[in-house]
Amino acid sequence: MEKINHYKSIVELHEKSGFDPPKNPLLSLMTCKELMTYSVGQDRFTGDFYMIALKKIKSGHILYGKTKYDHSNGSAVFMKPRQIIEVRNVQFAEKGFVMFFHEDYLSGHLLNVQIKKYGYFEYEINEALHISPSEEVIMWELYEKIRKEYDENSDEFSREIILSHIDSILKYSDRFYKRQFIDRSPNVSGTMVKKFMTVLNDYFKEEKHLNEGLPSVNFMANKLAVSPRYLSDVLKQETGKTALEHLHIYLIGEAKNLLLSSESNVAGIAYDLGFESPSYFSRLFKKVVGVTPGQYKKEAVN
Repeated sequence: MEKINHYKSIVELHEKSGFDPPKNPLLSLMTCKELMTYSVGQDRFTGDFYMIALKKIKSGHILYGKTKYDHSNGSAVFMKPRQIIEVRNVQFAEKGFVMFFHEDYLSGHLLNVQIKKYGYFEYEINEALHISPSEEVIMWELYEKIRKEYDENSDEFSREIILSHIDSILKYSDRFYKRQFIDRSPNVSGTMVKKFMTVLNDYFKEEKHLNEGLPSVNFMANKLAVSPRYLSDVLKQETGKTALEHLHIYLIGEAKNLLLSSESNVAGIAYDLGFESPSYFSRLFKKVVGVTPGQYKKEAVN
């Protein structure tokens, strides 16, 4: 079985990586020099901390989630606690930075709740952020403000100031991702909803729902070679609706057609569509349409 280390503290991560101890046990900042080689931790690892990294990799091995980093990937990466990470013999094409902050560093702060709303912490590494030169300047300015506070001050204001700058990095990154969804090639954005609907139509055309049940967001994401959160965020940007909402809309559309064209009762239609129970089908139908399937059919006939 593959060995995966778990680091409860950033201090332990530094120790196992051969780095100097961090000035703050809950926060670590590293400015990575061009052409120097870095490895983090021992083998693959997980930790109780977040990571934000701005880097352009020349060589080496980085794994996050299920995918490896390659040179076409973006330059900003966001990693969440307890996700599998591997960083070995990484050489930077130019100066970069890496920031680790323990989840306990956020305790009692509004950011502890807000950070969970940023979907990009759940993206795969092949969905990293591609930032423009002007956007990179903003990221570096915020990092340097954190670095200055980290190096020169240690008072009751330090944590609040540092977290406010981290919050700004996250907000800007959210904006940059929205821009990326719009600007990147049609293979990534602009046609995701078309690809989504093609997969969905094929699933029902091939009658997989009869044996495998309803398609899930995870199934759709795997078919489209993206992470579930990335899929939902791209669809939300393109259409205003998440992947789950698109699944529900499609299912209700099929249900409406069957209710008006089939002699089957509501329970039969539910099973025909792949629902495990008629009650779940009826609840979903009413949630989306506003009336039960029986009421919808009755009103349509009348």
